[in-house]
Amino acid sequence: MLLRDKLTFVQISRLTWRLDLLILFFCTLAYLADTYWLKRHVAIPVTFSTVLGTAIAFFIGFNNNQAYGRWWEGRQIWGSLVNDSRSWGRNLLHFCDQGASDEAPHVARRMIFRHIGFLYALKANLRKTGDPYYEGYLSRQEAEDVANSSNIPNAILDIQAADLQLLRAQGAIDGFLFRDMNELLKNQCNDMGKCERIRNTAFPPSYLFFTRVFIWIFVIMNTLMLAEHIGYWSVIFGWLFGFVFHVTHQNGISIMNPFEQNMMSLPLDSITRTVEINLLEMLGHQPLPSPVEAIDGQYLL
Repeated sequence: MLLRDKLTFVQISRLTWRLDLLILFFCTLAYLADTYWLKRHVAIPVTFSTVLGTAIAFFIGFNNNQAYGRWWEGRQIWGSLVNDSRSWGRNLLHFCDQGASDEAPHVARRMIFRHIGFLYALKANLRKTGDPYYEGYLSRQEAEDVANSSNIPNAILDIQAADLQLLRAQGAIDGFLFRDMNELLKNQCNDMGKCERIRNTAFPPSYLFFTRVFIWIFVIMNTLMLAEHIGYWSVIFGWLFGFVFHVTHQNGISIMNPFEQNMMSLPLDSITRTVEINLLEMLGHQPLPSPVEAIDGQYLL
């Protein structure tokens, strides 16, 4: 996730230089085609650009609105996970009867550690990185058990449910707290499912494909039309039209899959580390891990 609302010229160039060269190449071809052949046969009407530009604006607007909706829903889900994580740790530490049995304090602590492992396993699952960091918060047996599961975060929640029932059976938590804790566990499962839905639901490819095609048609036709009036300057203005429409479209595409590892995606590394620090601090664990640092001072992953 970008931390600044302004980009330098160098950053913009790094992001768009390939596209700039491609637009200039096609605009140059269009200018040459019009100058040496097409203008002797047909004159392109000005209204063509207006009508096509309006249609493309609707396509790009739809794509970007849907993409931002996916990104913002993902951010809300992880915001909910942060809040539920803190409540999970607080309830286990302060509302669980530590004197109910000798085992109860250890069960409560390992459930908090295991929850950190759940978040890291969920992050790795969403990003498809296979990061085994979560194993550090599970016992060796638990790590072996969940490794054979097709959905590791869900398998960790199953172990959490079993320990929650163990605390209930030992009398460490009463029926009201058990209901509240089970509701938190249910919320975690719901949030996990929502994230998987966003990740596994592909944006309709026809919208993306035809939007790109229409933008290229618009750029080329604009260059052909302008070439008859302003000559070689049509290449520059054609590039300008293409730059605006293509970059606007790319902005939407860049946030369409919010769980990917790029500068526009959600900062899952930073979010999970924040929760990790909060819960370890509740447990009195030292030393605490350092917060995730911004890459080049520009964005968080």
